[in-house]
Order: sequence, then C-alpha cells, then structure tokens
Amino acid sequence: MGITSGFHPLDPLSADEFRASAALLAGVHGVTAPGWRLAAIELIEPAKADVTAFELTGAVPDRIVGVNCFERSSNSTYQARLSLTNGTVVSFTHIPGVQPNFTVDEWEEADAALRAHPDVVAALAKRGITDLSLVFMDTWTYGDAVIPEKYRGRRIGWSDTWVRASAGANPYAGPVNGLHCVIDINSMELLEIEDTFTVERPEIMGEYVPHLIPEALRNSSTRPALKPLEIHQPEGPSFTVDGNFIQWQNWSLRVGFNYREGMTLHRVSYNDHGRERPIAHRLSFAEMAVPYRDPSEDHYRRTAFDIGEWGLGFMTTSLELGCDCLGEIRYLDAVMHNSAGEPYTITNAVCIHEEDAAVLWKHVDHDAGTETRRMRRLVVSFHVTVANYEYLVYWRFYQDGNIECEVRATGIMVTTHFAPGQDHPNGTLVDQRTYAPFHQHFLVARMDLDIDGTENTVYRSETELVPMGPENPLGLALRQKNTPITTEGFDDYSWDTQRAWKVSNDNSLNGLGLPTSYKLVPTSTFPPFFDPASPVFQRAEVVGHTVWVTPNDPEERWPAGEFVNQGKGGLGMPEWVRAGRPVENTDVVLWYTFGIHHITRPEDWPVMPADTVSFWLKPVGFFDRNPALDVAPSPSGHAGPGHESGESCH
Repeated sequence: MGITSGFHPLDPLSADEFRASAALLAGVHGVTAPGWRLAAIELIEPAKADVTAFELTGAVPDRIVGVNCFERSSNSTYQARLSLTNGTVVSFTHIPGVQPNFTVDEWEEADAALRAHPDVVAALAKRGITDLSLVFMDTWTYGDAVIPEKYRGRRIGWSDTWVRASAGANPYAGPVNGLHCVIDINSMELLEIEDTFTVERPEIMGEYVPHLIPEALRNSSTRPALKPLEIHQPEGPSFTVDGNFIQWQNWSLRVGFNYREGMTLHRVSYNDHGRERPIAHRLSFAEMAVPYRDPSEDHYRRTAFDIGEWGLGFMTTSLELGCDCLGEIRYLDAVMHNSAGEPYTITNAVCIHEEDAAVLWKHVDHDAGTETRRMRRLVVSFHVTVANYEYLVYWRFYQDGNIECEVRATGIMVTTHFAPGQDHPNGTLVDQRTYAPFHQHFLVARMDLDIDGTENTVYRSETELVPMGPENPLGLALRQKNTPITTEGFDDYSWDTQRAWKVSNDNSLNGLGLPTSYKLVPTSTFPPFFDPASPVFQRAEVVGHTVWVTPNDPEERWPAGEFVNQGKGGLGMPEWVRAGRPVENTDVVLWYTFGIHHITRPEDWPVMPADTVSFWLKPVGFFDRNPALDVAPSPSGHAGPGHESGESCH
C-alpha cells in the first residue's frame, strides 16, 4: 500500500515535480528527447537550519531541483538548478570533459542495437549462436584508465555477451568468452567488435528456476517440507507511518529517496522521557565500488561503481509480501524518471515492518526469580537489482537505542569458461571448466550524525594493554584510550586495539557528567588489496581506509567524485581532505567503508545464498542507564502441543 500525507521539505520529488522540472528545461533551454537525455533529476535538500525552521514555524524553504543532462549529438553535459517554488531555471551550466551516469534507457537501447547489428550477428553466428532471442548484451561503463585512446571524448560503453540455454533460462550461465563490443552510447553506433578468443562451451548446470533444474537433481532432494510459519499481529503493527514519517518505540525518522542513493533516512531521533534527542540528520550509501580482481581479457575492465555510474534508485525493485517482507507490512512507493524526464512509480519500493529479535535482556535470580524481556526491532528496507547482483539493504532500530545497518548480497556471479588444462588463478572453479572471478563489494556509508545537536567530535576509541608491573602484577589491567580527531582525514581499523569511533557531543553531558556519544562498531571491513599506483584504486581512494571524517559540506556528497562515469582518479574524498579543515566540535560527517571480500565458492553457484554484512551504531553514554528497562514483559506465546507457557515473561 502506498502512503501519502502532509508535505515536508525532505519529501522525495513527486511525479508532478519531475514533470515540472522537465517542462522548465524544455521551455527555457530546449532540453527535449530524443536529442537530449536527462540523466538525473533530484531534490537539492534544504539546509539543516531551514528544515528545523520548517518544523518549528512552518516556514517552507524553496523547492530546488538539480538536473544533470546531456546533448547527445555534441556529447555536452550540463548541470541545472531549478526553483520549482518560483518556476525558474536558476542556472544552466556546461560542465566540460565529464559524463553523467548511464541511464536505464541507454542500457536497454544498447542491448537492442547490438543484437540487431549485422556485424554482431555475424560474430555470434561464427560461434554457432543464431537465435538472437536468447542473446543478451550487457553494457558496462568505462573508467578513464581503460578507455581506448581513439575513443576519448565520446560517451562509450563496452559489452559482455551472454546466451541463454533456452527461453527463460539463466543468461549468466552462458558467457560468450572473448567477444566484447565497444559502443557509442549517444549514437548507439557500434565502434568495434573485440573477438579475441573462443572457448568450447562445457556442459554445466547453471539454472536456478525450479522447472529448468534437471529432473535428476530435483528428484534427488531429501529436504523435508516445512510446516507453515506465520507472523500475525491481530491489532496491527506498533509503528505509525504518516507520509514519509515513521514513529516506533521512542524512535522517529523520515524516509527519503533519490536516483543515486535509493533510500535515504533523515531526522533520526529518540524520545528520551519526553525529550526529543537528535541522533542523525541523514544516513545513506554514497558509493559502491565492485572491482573484479581478474586481469584477463574478459574482466580487466569490470569495475562497477553502482551508485555513481548507475544509481541505486533507478535499480530499486518492487517488494512482495511473503517473499521479500514477512509480517504486518507497510510500504512506501518511489517515483523515478526515465531519460526523457517522464516519471514512473516503483510500487512497494520501501518496506517497513517490525520483527521479534530474541531476548532483549534477562536475569535469573535465586530468590526473585526470572525477568525476561523480548526484543523487537523496526526494519526499514529496500532492494536493488544491479544486472546480475541483488543488494538488500536493511536499517534496523532497536528498543535499547542501537541502530544496525545490514546489507545482503545475492543474485548470480559472473562466470567464465576456460579451455581444458587452462589455469584460473584469479577465481574459483564453480562448474565444469567454469570459474567465478574473485571480486570485492566496497560500500561507503555516509553518516551525517548530530548527537544531541550539530556540534560533535569524533574520537578514536582503543583498548590498551597495561604493562605488567607493581600496579598490574598479574597483567590483568586494560584501559580505554579516546583520542579526538581534530583534522579531517582517514583512520583504519585495528584488530590489535579493537579500534572503534565515537561521535560525541562534548557540550551535552549525561546524568553521570560524561559527554553523550554514539559509537560506530566496525564489522565487515577489509583491506583494499590494491597497489596505490593502481588506476582502479585511484578512482576510489575512499575504499583504501575504514573511516573518513570531514566537516559537513552539502557539496561534498560523492566520495569518488560527482561524475564517476569515465572518471579519473583523485576525485571526491582525496580532493576534499587535502584542505586539512578542522573537525572538532563542529558539524561532521562520518564515512565508513565496509562490504564483502568475495572469494567465490562453488556453493555460490548457480544462484548465491545471501552473503550478509553489517555495522552498528551503539549509544555510549547517550543514556544514563539501560534505556530498555521500561519495555513491558511479553505475553505468553504459543508453545505447541504438550507444552505449557506462563502468562508473561517474568
């Protein structure tokens, strides 16, 4: 069910606002399809002060829209700022030498153009592939370092070729190795066919849809059928949704959505005994880099920046009850646009529900007996499909003040066939003469935290071993060292010191006289395994360190640069921190790099069980004591035949 309510200045753009933006540019600057493409239309979010003023007084800030568009015949990129409040084009600026994100339209049109080209048809026929309805041309973007010199200055892509075994079969089980096309994405002109080698296709089982799995494998299953598992909330959920505003168990937050980050969370706060305490102004993912660690002909260009080059919002998929979400669900729709600026709706783009999460706290006392409280959590999630991969994003809010961000990666691995006797040192054998290359999924979370206000300091928090001596004769003593980060820059995880990072408000003290804080608990972080001279690494230097701290600047949103497609190295984060700005007792942004170091497995084939990674934001002195002491005992649950349960969990 889609939910609508009153206006808030952080609400995503509506269908009418997309239409109004496109109409403004068409009327003033002649930006119309097919000669132009509108690659990105997004809300330029108002400043924090303006949002606060709206919430206190109702003063509505101007509705400003940003547009990245390009004129196809001249390959010229423009960036516009529009005031929907005044119905004017505020600016329309030519940005030379850059390429905006690829659009879904371009991806689909490139597939159709390549499959219809006689040279591609001939190259496929030479390999015995004649049914073009089974062929899929998957176009990827280029990084600056691997653009062929003769095509510089053009908007280009390169394609993989895949062929299904039959209608409806898994295309990614049929790589056509050694065959790639270079295409001008503006003109849809085939520039070159790279036909470098062939591999005889082995007999493999790469299907996952039940009716396509061979009968022998289906019939060999010894897995017993599951009994029904139902989640029933007869009185409805405990949360409320009013437009994009959510309230649950002292938590409140707003949901945003845009083409690049997909779902964003805003104005996260906690009602602490009647005092509304801010925790985060904005939480999102700012970049996702997926380099394939195989230098072979088929894979050396395969480095996806799924946020900067494509956009998670464009690739968000509709969620289904019982499949993606289970329980008493509320959904939010999302509105996106095509490259003509025409809006379309992604129904059920965001799922909101609550879950039982086992025991919150418990103690068994010899005299007083048992006190147990079950934990419940609020989950706000969205899913994206990026060609062969799916990413499932969950933000979870707990009754004890914890926030957890979890990402699950599933879908289908890229694979490559190889000749008999050939080595495959950069990937794992997953089927007959078929390997899946090693690769990495780097996610960069951008967290604009406002712990009890905007004046915060980030502390490196480490555990130290106290040397043995007269004061520590048994070597038991540990102490905690908190070092303020005073200048913008990076920091790295240390297993030896169990390093974490606290975002503290030194101006706000708890009842014990200590600064209120939230701590980033780092998990799922790993080294980049790149030579610093690697041009792939230089395009995303942000992934080289676990944490970055910068002063909050609304222009500094994209840590690998604003225009990532065909981008150069050194953009974004390395540019920003060069200034050496102070970050103590000010409005800061904490950037966290985490993800999946995917050393591929046979068990990941032909469809990958979800690989789960996460991190936590935990209160440290934000509360004076356990904030979940007031959670009510749970009523007795269903224990099943032959078992009895008490009236409540005392």
